[in-house]
Amino acid sequence: MAKKKRTSQKWKLYEVKGGKVIRKNKFCPRCGPGVFMANHKDRWSCGRCGYTEWKK
Repeated sequence: MAKKKRTSQKWKLYEVKGGKVIRKNKFCPRCGPGVFMANHKDRWSCGRCGYTEWKK
């Protein structure tokens, strides 16, 4: 049997406050606006280009 593919759940990356949309995660500086970076315990990383920023 084939594994089921998980949905992307992009709706979790946005929040609406006072009629405005707020983005929860950072954008990748290499890829530009529209590509979110993943928030890990010790770093931010881009899944598209592999760019990583370490947290202090």
